[in-house]
Amino acid sequence: MIWYTALVLAVGAERVAELAVARRTARWSFARGAVEHGRGHYPVMVALHTALLLGCLAEVRLADRPFTPPLGWTMLAAVVAAQALRWWCIRTLGPRWNTRVLVVPGLPLVEGGPYRLLRHPNYVAVVAEGVALPLVHGAWITALVFTLLNAALLTVRVRCENRALGVAGPGTTAAGAMPPGLNP
Repeated sequence: MIWYTALVLAVGAERVAELAVARRTARWSFARGAVEHGRGHYPVMVALHTALLLGCLAEVRLADRPFTPPLGWTMLAAVVAAQALRWWCIRTLGPRWNTRVLVVPGLPLVEGGPYRLLRHPNYVAVVAEGVALPLVHGAWITALVFTLLNAALLTVRVRCENRALGVAGPGTTAAGAMPPGLNP
């Protein structure tokens, strides 16, 4: 359990790093006239992603979930892959990345990096991590509850981003808006 606690805390520290990046990039965006969209769902997103971390630790401890090596190691690899994808998104968007939906008028959509392959690659990372992190140590209830609640939240979030960016059709890439950082 100690190593799993360390893993969950490391993911939490990664979230804090994302928030620091988001603060810096928000200053850049607002200095260029950014408009924020979707403020109403942002606190829900922060609460849900915080609850994921707490739920992982609580369920493993309270329900005495075992570590099952084949599942645990596979899910750990998925967590690492999700982090790599998330930071690829952050690097690709550069100063345009944020945990909030900030759109700088006049900037074109980003179509490089993972955005050349997927419309919302950061959300792929969020979904993968939301399933994998709890399942590293058998916290299946946390994985299930987070996945269901996150699906509802992502429906709102993706619609918000697409509206904010004026993205209409399947051939376009919604990258100018920022993926969730507590992605927290």
